[in-house]
Amino acid sequence: MQLSSLDYGFIIVFFSIILGIGIYVSKKSGESSSQFFLSGRTMPWWLLGLSMVATTFSTDTPNLVTDIVRTNGVSGNWVWWAFLITGLLTVFVYAKLWRKSNVNTDLEFYELRYGGKPASFLRKFRAIYLGVIFNVITMSAVTLAAIKIGGIMLGLEPWQTVVSAGLITVIFSALGGFKGVVYTDFLLFFVAMAGALGAAIYLVNLPEVGGITALVSNDIITEKLSILPDFSNTEALITLLIIPLAVQWWSSWYPGAEPGGGGYIAQRMLAAKDENHAIGATFFFNIMHYALRPWPWILVALSSLIVFPDIASIQEAFPNVPADKLGHDLAYPAMLTMLPSGLLGVVLASLIAAYMSTISTQLNWGSSYIVYDFYKQQVNPNASEKQLVTVGRLSTVVLMVLSAILALALQNALQLFELLLLFGAGTGLIFILRWFWWRINAWSEIVAMFASGIVAILFKVTAVGPFLFNTEDGLLPSWAEYPTMVIIISVFWLGATFMTKPEEDAVLEDFYRKIQPGGPGWKKVLAKAKQKNIEIINTSEKWSVPSGITAMLLGCVLIYSCMFATGYWIYGETKLASILTVVALISGGLLIKTWRGMRNNIL
Repeated sequence: MQLSSLDYGFIIVFFSIILGIGIYVSKKSGESSSQFFLSGRTMPWWLLGLSMVATTFSTDTPNLVTDIVRTNGVSGNWVWWAFLITGLLTVFVYAKLWRKSNVNTDLEFYELRYGGKPASFLRKFRAIYLGVIFNVITMSAVTLAAIKIGGIMLGLEPWQTVVSAGLITVIFSALGGFKGVVYTDFLLFFVAMAGALGAAIYLVNLPEVGGITALVSNDIITEKLSILPDFSNTEALITLLIIPLAVQWWSSWYPGAEPGGGGYIAQRMLAAKDENHAIGATFFFNIMHYALRPWPWILVALSSLIVFPDIASIQEAFPNVPADKLGHDLAYPAMLTMLPSGLLGVVLASLIAAYMSTISTQLNWGSSYIVYDFYKQQVNPNASEKQLVTVGRLSTVVLMVLSAILALALQNALQLFELLLLFGAGTGLIFILRWFWWRINAWSEIVAMFASGIVAILFKVTAVGPFLFNTEDGLLPSWAEYPTMVIIISVFWLGATFMTKPEEDAVLEDFYRKIQPGGPGWKKVLAKAKQKNIEIINTSEKWSVPSGITAMLLGCVLIYSCMFATGYWIYGETKLASILTVVALISGGLLIKTWRGMRNNIL
């Protein structure tokens, strides 16, 4: 595939603007660690919301969606659509709590909620576990997608893609810090959306595909179109829909969709001007992430089944792609090679935008853990602001190098997604309950963290997994693997909770006094404080969780209705699309009414 001068022009201008933003904000970002990692906590909701959307609009996301659609059909996307429940719980329950905490990172929360050596260990260990290990794995998946795009579209060797894509990203990330990330995300979002939409419109109308009407009526495609799994196929129904909706959303820790908020989502909430801006940013993100973006990727994935019906056809068309990089996810960049000059440059720029946005966010977030939660806590408690910024910039570079090395060894995006889900299985409920149940302690999280890792390795690396979970000759069906992990890990952390001492009264009282979480889970702490004549309630605000859950449910109806109405309008099923559109309007009105009541309660 040959790029024209126009294509190169788009890409060069794009890179120049990104580097210019990084250089422009570098002086301000270098003033202090708060500026470098949180931009002084002055960010508005709309800018933070767009930044969240741009961050999750990664190069591996369209590849992942393509892999899912080609393998399991459109309904296979419930594996990540279910996380909308997690996201909206964060919006209407946890966003204001995070902003009240006023911590620098979500890991600093550990020494606010827990006390003593276990809390200190948990904070430092997770700084490395999440900030380095999990973060590097996540970035390597993004870089793997870039490698596949570079190989298919530009004929680049994997190392050439890693060096060229990573160098500019790490430079502007190290210079601009969080402010540089958020400012560039504003531009990256619009470039990425333009590229995705432009590619979908052009590729659906290729002569081989024949337009949207021919696409949805094609015999190869019709069995893939359903938004819900086949209810007559019990295994598919359980795997693709029931487990994600009944278990996965609350039980699994996954980057960007952490139960109770966390990670780079928490970082943006902590950078917001106030609680309302934190809530507005996360709600805006969830609307854009689920209701707006999936369909351009889905349409390209469906079209690819006509042009490249199997992996062999992709291999035949692109013989230079290494065998260890072949997979269904290659179909997305393979389709993009058919774009005309001009649009090709825009789409390539959009893919670069998606890559840079995600990687820059992961670098800044992971670096904040290393600086605040490890270096300052463990190595140099008296470090100056200048030293903290320097360590932040150095750790940014190191994280980039480590993720690039791992990416060169990986093969498949869906494979990595499933592995990350398993490593976080069973831990999510702790992150939800720790705000509202006084009895959870540091040992609950420590045991859950190690148990999830050990059980995941046991099931995936040893013969235990195949022996227990196999559709044909295992003791249990294959779909039972994830729920079994959740049950095992939950038993471990609940056992640890009741076998160890609760947190000291002073720690619990200080936490309640600052956060005002409310609810029946703190009755015992409130009663003991009252007996000691200690006042820890400092607000007349009613407990907002019941209203928050109501808002969450209405928000789910609104966003799912918007998403599926869009799909059915595309499919030409106007009656069902109209009904869902009306449902979206009604649920939206009810949500506005509920939200106004919640705001009046806060004020």
